[in-house]
Amino acid sequence: MARNPRNRKARNTLLALLALIVVLGGGLGAANTWGEPKAQLTPLLGLDLAGGRQMVIEPVVEGDESVQPEQLDQAIDIIRRRVDGSGVAEAEVSRLGSNIQVAIPGTPTPEQLEALSRSSQLRFRAVLVAAPVTQQAPTEPPRELPMPPGATEAPMADPTESPTDEPTDDSGTDDAETTNAAYPEGLLADQVPVLHAAGPVSAAGSTDAAEATEAPGADDGGSTDDAQSTQAPDDSAVTDAPEGAEPTSASDLAWVTPELQQQFMEYDCAEDENVRTASSAPSDEAIVACSVGGTEKYILGPSELSGASLTDASSGLQVGAGGQPTGIVEVRLNFDSEGRDAFREITTRLFNFGQNSTQNRFAIVLDGQVISAPGVNSPITDGVATITGGFTNDSAEELANTLKFGALPMSFDVQTSEQLSPQLGGEQLRLGVIAGAIGMILVFIYSLVQYRALGLVTVASLVIAGILAYLAVTMLGWATNFRLTMAGVTGLIVAIGVTADSFIVYFERIRDEVRTGRPLRYAVDTGWRRARRTIIISDFVNLLAAAVLYFLSESGVKAFAFALGLATVIDLIVVMMFTHPVVSILANTKFFGEGHKWSGMDPEHLGARRSTYLGRGQFAMPEPKRTGPTREQTEGGIV
Repeated sequence: MARNPRNRKARNTLLALLALIVVLGGGLGAANTWGEPKAQLTPLLGLDLAGGRQMVIEPVVEGDESVQPEQLDQAIDIIRRRVDGSGVAEAEVSRLGSNIQVAIPGTPTPEQLEALSRSSQLRFRAVLVAAPVTQQAPTEPPRELPMPPGATEAPMADPTESPTDEPTDDSGTDDAETTNAAYPEGLLADQVPVLHAAGPVSAAGSTDAAEATEAPGADDGGSTDDAQSTQAPDDSAVTDAPEGAEPTSASDLAWVTPELQQQFMEYDCAEDENVRTASSAPSDEAIVACSVGGTEKYILGPSELSGASLTDASSGLQVGAGGQPTGIVEVRLNFDSEGRDAFREITTRLFNFGQNSTQNRFAIVLDGQVISAPGVNSPITDGVATITGGFTNDSAEELANTLKFGALPMSFDVQTSEQLSPQLGGEQLRLGVIAGAIGMILVFIYSLVQYRALGLVTVASLVIAGILAYLAVTMLGWATNFRLTMAGVTGLIVAIGVTADSFIVYFERIRDEVRTGRPLRYAVDTGWRRARRTIIISDFVNLLAAAVLYFLSESGVKAFAFALGLATVIDLIVVMMFTHPVVSILANTKFFGEGHKWSGMDPEHLGARRSTYLGRGQFAMPEPKRTGPTREQTEGGIV
C-alpha cells in the first residue's frame, strides 16, 4: 500500500489541505500577536449578539436650503458604504424622520466614527496661491504672496529658454534653493500630482509629460508667441491685481483680497478651528485651506464642481500604448454628463495658464482640507481623467476611496451617541450553537447507520469543514470586519446539510459501482468521476443563489448569503482535498477493499453481482438470476 501511486497522490492532497489549515491558523496567530489592530481568536459578533453604538446624525445644508428626500437617500447609501462597504459588518443605516440613524456593532473604529462626525462636502476649486507651511512669511506683505517652486520674482522669462537651465541671477538661485528646501519631498515641483486625459500612454509618456511641463507648446512646433501665451504669468500679477476689480473667472487673482491675504499669512494648518471654518465656508467665495497633513496651504477660488458630479473613482496601474501596465500608479476619475462639461471648461482654462504656473493647479477639497492639488497636463474633454504623481498602491487606493465615498450631498452633525445592548444576547447565541451541534450529531448518526465504518469519513470531513469555517470566519472578522449574527449562524447551520449532501452523493455513487460487481478500489475511482460533476454542479447552484441574495439584499440577508457562500466553498475544498483522498486510501486496505460487513461496502449486503476479472480492466459479469421461463422455453412453446 505504501508504494501505491493512488496512495501517494492522495497523501500529497491531504498534505496540501494540512498546509492550508496551518496557513490559516498561523495567519490568525500572527494577526493576534503583531496585527494592528490585533485580531481576536474568536469570531466577531454583530449587533444582535454583541451590541454596539448607535448615533443619530442631522444633515446640515448651506444657507436656507432644505434637505430633499433624494439627497437624504443618497446620503444614506454613501454612509452605509463608508461604515460597511462589504455589507457583512452588519452596520445598520436608516432614516429617522429628517435625520439618519447609524448603528455600528462592537466598538467602532476611530475611522468609522470620523467618517460620520466630519462634514462631507467634496468640492473642486482652482488654486490661486500655494506655499509650503514651513516657509516663513513676512510680517506685513500687503500684496506679495509666497509662490510655489518654479515661480520667480523676475519678469517673465524667455519662453525659448529651457526651464532646466541654471539661472544666472545669484539671488534667484538662492531663493529657489530656499523655497525647494522648505518643501517636503513629495511636494517638490517635479512631484506635484499631474492630471491628464485617461487612455494608453506612449512608451516615453513620462518623458513627454515632463517636457510638456517644462516648456508647454515647445514640442508641437508652435511659435514663440504661442508658447508665451501658455507660459505662467509672472508673479507681479499678484501684486498688480487691481483692488476692487470684479473676478472674471474662478482662477482670477482678483479673488485675492487684502483680507484674504492676511488670513493666508496667519493661517495655522494645525488649528482645528481653521479647518472647521474652511469646511463651512460658502461655496461661491474664495477660501484659505491646507493640504491633509498640513504640508502646504492655499488660497482657493470659489467652488466650480461638487462631488455629486463624480460618478466613480478607482486606482490601479497606468496602461501603456501596448496594453501593458507601465508600473505607474494612477487614480482614475469619472464624471457625469454635467460634470464632464464643467470639467472640460475648467481644465481648458487651467491648462492655458501653463504648467509652470500655480494657477494651472486645481484642488480637491474635502471637509475644508485639500486631499490633492494636481496640475493640469491637458484639457479633459470626455469626463474621464487620471491623476499620477508618485502614488503608491495604498495611497492611490486611499485617495480613490475618499473621492468615491466622500461625495455626500450635505454635511452632518452628530446629535446623539449611545451604547446599544445586545438585542438577542448570549443565551440566543448559545441556543443557536446547540442547534448546530444537534444537526451535526444527527448527521453523524445517520452516516454511521447508513454507511457503517465509512460513515466515520463523513464525521471527520464535517470536523475538518468546521475547523476551516471557524478559521475563515475569524480571519475575515479581522481582515474585512465580517461579523456573525444570527442570520450568519443560520447560514452556517444550513450549510451542514449542503456538505452532508455532497458526501451522500459520493458514497452512493461508489456503492452503485460496487453493486455492479466492481472491486471497491476501482469503484472509488469510477464513482468519483461520476459524483464529482454532480457535486460541482450542486455547489455551483448554491453559490449562485448565495451571490444573488448577497448582491440584491440588505443587512441580515447579506450576512446569511455570505455565510452560505463561504460554507459552500469550504464544502468543495473538503470533498476534493479530504473526503476523496481518504476514501482512496481506505479502498486499498484489507478491511474496506475486501468488503468487510462492517465497512459499509459489503458486496453481499449491497446486493452486488460477482464478477470475474478478465485483465486490462475488463470484468465478466454473470447474468442475473431469472425466476420466470427462459427465452428458449418461450420460443419452444414450453411454459
